[in-house]
Amino acid sequence: MQVSSVNNVKIYNLSHGKSLPEWLSDRKKRVLQNNDVDIQKRIELIQDFEMPTVCTSIRVSRDGQFILAAGTYKPRVRCYDTYQLSLKFERCLESDVVTFDILSEDYSKLVFLHIDRYVEFHSQHGHYYKTRIPKFGRDFSYHYPSCDLYFVGASSEVFRLNLEQGRFLNSLQTDAAEINVCDINPVHQLFAAGTLEGRVDCWDPRVRSRVAVLDCALSSITDGTEVEGLPSVSALKFNGSLGMAVGTSTGQVLVYDLRSSRPLLVKDHYYGLPIRSLHFHNPLDLVLSADSKIIKMWNKDNGKVFASIEPQANINDVCLYPGSGYQYVGKWLSNCSVVKSVFESCCVGIQCSALFPRRQKCVKGLTHLIGSPLLRAYMHGFFMDIRLYHKVKTMANPFAYEEYRKDRIRQKIEESRAQRVQLKKLPKVNKDLAMKLMEESELSTKKKKKKGNVANLLTDDRFKVMFENPDYQVDVRSEEFRLLNPIVSKVGEKRRQKLSQIQDEEEEEVEGRGSSEEEESSDDDDKSWVQEVREQRRLIRAEERERTFNQRKERRQQDRETSLQSSDPVRNRQQEPQNQSQNQPRFYQIKAGEEFRSFGDVARKQKMQKTSLEERLQREQSSGRLNLSDTAVGSKQLTFTLKKTERQRFQQQAERDHHEERRKIRRAAGHLHSIRGGRGRGRGGGGGRGGGGGRGGGGGRGGGGGRGGGRGRGSGGGRGRGGEGGRGGGRGRRPF
Repeated sequence: MQVSSVNNVKIYNLSHGKSLPEWLSDRKKRVLQNNDVDIQKRIELIQDFEMPTVCTSIRVSRDGQFILAAGTYKPRVRCYDTYQLSLKFERCLESDVVTFDILSEDYSKLVFLHIDRYVEFHSQHGHYYKTRIPKFGRDFSYHYPSCDLYFVGASSEVFRLNLEQGRFLNSLQTDAAEINVCDINPVHQLFAAGTLEGRVDCWDPRVRSRVAVLDCALSSITDGTEVEGLPSVSALKFNGSLGMAVGTSTGQVLVYDLRSSRPLLVKDHYYGLPIRSLHFHNPLDLVLSADSKIIKMWNKDNGKVFASIEPQANINDVCLYPGSGYQYVGKWLSNCSVVKSVFESCCVGIQCSALFPRRQKCVKGLTHLIGSPLLRAYMHGFFMDIRLYHKVKTMANPFAYEEYRKDRIRQKIEESRAQRVQLKKLPKVNKDLAMKLMEESELSTKKKKKKGNVANLLTDDRFKVMFENPDYQVDVRSEEFRLLNPIVSKVGEKRRQKLSQIQDEEEEEVEGRGSSEEEESSDDDDKSWVQEVREQRRLIRAEERERTFNQRKERRQQDRETSLQSSDPVRNRQQEPQNQSQNQPRFYQIKAGEEFRSFGDVARKQKMQKTSLEERLQREQSSGRLNLSDTAVGSKQLTFTLKKTERQRFQQQAERDHHEERRKIRRAAGHLHSIRGGRGRGRGGGGGRGGGGGRGGGGGRGGGGGRGGGRGRGSGGGRGRGGEGGRGGGRGRRPF
């Protein structure tokens, strides 16, 4: 806490001091708190009363219970409960917030204006609705009687959104190029908009017409002000029914009476920075004006400075808690009297010697001090001097140092015992894997102690069943394990070598030698595990061949024993008692059944093969054994039927229909006589192949004709197969 005095006015900065970033771990935060004095002396009246990076806007609900702040990064809004002195909720948003407002008595109805032209509505549970305005917005005001939201921004229009009807209304048209700020008088509902040209346009919401225009740019230039450039309106605030304050971009504040076009007072900050916030404090007749560097409090009638606050960081927004001072501590600052009594002798200081013990601790040896100036009651505890607390604690327990010393000695003894050799208890399943994991964890423990706990599969509940259930036992004789084991072993060996090198951090490597050695070793390792994999593959193939050979040998031996047992039943009966005494498996004779013809008379089969097929079929039919077949494996018969698919049946039916159609349209040409002979071979009729001529029979090529006009081959001779003619005959004449 920091207290300062300006013009004999005590100002208490409750949030003074260094803040810890949110991304730090709890351990690092504790270390910083122990080492940094500024962090130790800070006071947090409200839990997490801060933003991660920047706070852009802050508002207080009308009931005074909730404080809402919007900031970045990430874009978010936080709500603080002043009754509980803690953070109530936090909501992240999609984009940065330009400004926001509270429409209800509490936090249940919120409106956010984003930088991307979106207007977002929140209810008590969270996001409710989102819409968009035509231009980029800079400020908005809420008109309670009509439920209208007035949006101003990078446009000459004032956009109106009616929340009762849920639609946009006709805009208000101004003469300005852009509008920066706006406000509504809480008494008579006059709407005022500050423009880029330094004017203030006043509108009556009932008739939607402009009633007055104030030229603040010209009025801000006085003898006691320093104005550079054209001032524009950057802040606007009403006070009662007739008062109004206007802040400019050049650092001036103008106080107006609405009945006059000239300002009553012009106050300059003399920093040349835009005025960002204006507030009226009626109990003391003060005006609070703030730019990015300083907050000034001065009298609204004569402009006399009451006090000023100049924080270390830039100021983005100022919100006055209703019915209190400037800070948000109006309802829980009953302990300020204690702080005031501590700092009466100094103007600037830090409260660091006070302690807040609870009532339970004060009961032990401090009950007689309750009610005295040494113990001042507050909430659930007391304020007391920290030196007095340590003195009372030492008197109450004089042997505290001896107990602390004994505890330290006991801890050292336990640490030395832990360094002794301990027997490792291996699990029942996968003992080799467990031993390997233990060795790797021992090598990596020294390196990873600085980073955190070492991950161990033996202590992890997710992999506990792997060392308890026999179904998860690793089969070292499997082919997959034998092929992967050389690679895994080499990787594990490299890891162990790397960990052993990391442990020797004090030894420095000679320049120019490490890289070549590492390359040679890596090449040798690659060659070695490749050779091991090849060797394992060769062994696996050899074992596979040997296993196949043994299986075939056993199968032949079993077949031989089976044939011997079935062919000599007398010997089997003689050896039965002996076999039973030796507990050997029994062999039973096959029952009489159908004779296998393949093992019959070979001479008869050879005789049958010399006969014709017709005789063999007749013999089979007469004997009634046509269904038996002579094969190498015995008399067997296999009957099967090929089922045609629907597609095949459709194709066959289509072919039959096509052939039938062609057969119907075919016409005979035998009754036709040609005057001239045909040029080629023709099928059918009297000439060509087929019919009376053609190959075969006694005819030749052509009937009465042939090649050419009256000459032709054919008539009596011709080329015939199986007939009586050869190629020849006479030259026939053309028939008439």
